[in-house]
Formats: sequence, C-alpha cells, structure tokens
Amino acid sequence: MKIAITGGAGFIGTQLADILIKDGHDVALIDIVPSSKYPDHSVIVDVTDKHALVAAMAGVDVIYHLAAEHRDDVSPVSKYYNVNVGGARNVIAAAMAHDIQTIIFTSSVAVYPLEPEDEARGAAEIHAPAPFNNYGQSKLDSEVVFLKWANEDKINRKLVTIRLVATFGAGNRGNIYTLMKQITSGKFIMIGDGQNNKSIAYVANVSAFLKYTLTLKNGSHLYNYADKPDLKMGDFVKYVRNALGREGEGFKLPYLLGITGGAVFDVVANITGQKFPISKIRVQKFCANTIVNADKAHATEFTPPFTLQQGLQDMIEAEFKNNPKNAT
Repeated sequence: MKIAITGGAGFIGTQLADILIKDGHDVALIDIVPSSKYPDHSVIVDVTDKHALVAAMAGVDVIYHLAAEHRDDVSPVSKYYNVNVGGARNVIAAAMAHDIQTIIFTSSVAVYPLEPEDEARGAAEIHAPAPFNNYGQSKLDSEVVFLKWANEDKINRKLVTIRLVATFGAGNRGNIYTLMKQITSGKFIMIGDGQNNKSIAYVANVSAFLKYTLTLKNGSHLYNYADKPDLKMGDFVKYVRNALGREGEGFKLPYLLGITGGAVFDVVANITGQKFPISKIRVQKFCANTIVNADKAHATEFTPPFTLQQGLQDMIEAEFKNNPKNAT
C-alpha cells in the first residue's frame, strides 16, 4: 500500500516509518522539514496548505495524521487551531479528493480533564472529554472533524482515533526527555510528594500499535494508548537517578512553593517575552494524576513488544549513559 504520514519527519512518524517501510509499504513522509532518516521518502508540505496537501496525497491508500502543534507554550494560541483543526480539515479534503478510505489519527489524552473522572483507573474512552488547555481543545475539535467524515460512509470508511499519552524514546525531545535531562544534570527539583501517577508510553510500542490498527475493520474506532502499569512520579525520578548510580529523589520542594514559583516565571515571561522551563501549567501538570485507562487497547490482539521499564532503560542508555553531554 501507499501510506502517507503527516508529521512523518517527527519522533513518532520516523518510528512508524521504520516499521511500514520494513513491511514493504510505499511511504510518503509529509512534513514541513525533510526526514533526516528517510530523505527519499520526504514530501515537504505544510498541512495548513490545503492545495499542496491534496496534491501530495495523490495515489495514497492510507493516511496516518500525526502532524500537530503540541507544545504547551505556543503563542498565539490560534496556532493550535490553525494547525490542528485546520490541518484536520485539509486532510479530509485530500481524502475526499483521492477517495482515500482509511485515516488513522493521533489525538491526545489532553482532551480529558487534569483530574480523571475515575481517579483509581483513569479516564476511559466512555468518559466525557473536558480539555484543560487550548491544545487539548484543538485536538478534540479535530476529532469531531474526522468523526463527521467517517460517519458520512460508515460502511466503506475507516477512522481510528488514538488518544496518546506522553510518549518517550531515544531521539525524543518532548517533556519526558526534558525531565530526564533535568534529573540527570542535577538541576532538577522534585515538586510535591511524588505520589501522583503518570501514564506514559514507549515510542516503539506506540508505533507498533499504530501499525496494528491497519488490521481493524471499517468503521470508527477510538482508543486510549498508554503502556501499563502506570508509574508514580517519585518512582520515575528514582528510576532515572538509580540508573545513573544516584539514590532517592533528590531535593524536594512543597507543591505550594512550586506553583507560586511557576506563576512568577509566567509573569516574567509575559513581560520579557522569554520562555522558561518552569511555568504554572507545567508545575500543575507535573504534580497532577495524569492517568488514562487503556484497557480497551490492551484487550485487542495487540501485544506491546517492550515493557515500560525496557523503554525507559533504552532511552536512558541512548541519551544519557552513552551520550554524557546530555547529562550536563
């Protein structure tokens, strides 16, 4: 099959391309920058450019839509909607133009509230979304766009929406990498008691699940994806420190002081235009229970190829043990 991956030059897109190319598929990596690993598969297109995206999708059988504006400090916030929602509409336009019947969309667990409705097990697909930021709202709005398309022809079309948790792995430069880098550098300060739980996922398992969804029947499918069991934040910090020969969680700061400090940095950022690694929302997210229920995904015939601990160990070794400059 010919498969297009929007955001294909990115972290998850590259991992997914590894699997699909190995399986013999013709893969087009659609992104605003060329893929460093697969330049011959690169198609330089911005998903906000409708006409260019439609042209790039000619001959495509399946679309993986991964492209998104996802940082938590994007300004202006209209970028979330221009890229995420506008991009979704343009993907639909391309699918309609070329009679593409399968779209696999990576949404986000940011569509759920910070504190899950089911605190013990986390938000499940049956729970009502309640985004806590513009990124989450833009992802939810994008889901609506895709679902409308799928519902117009439930017999022939297939839509798979996967609400992803924070995803990590070697080459990742997102929040988990940033947290690991702070921990390994010795500049990290543990805020709160560390008893809050986090659902996270290893990129090799995510890309394997994305591939698995090709086997699903036509219709609309919605899954949360996280690797289990969840980790307590304090245990995560200790795991990274222990892997580098350090003990415990290191220096700790009470939550109230941490949230106050984050608010102060927000004020300074607004005045100076600078961006800081600490903000009120990042402190809130760090200390919150970010749990999702992924029972539905794990009840399928899919089996994750790696454990969460294997994924963490692989990333620590690749990024920090074997790359000492990252630990400074």
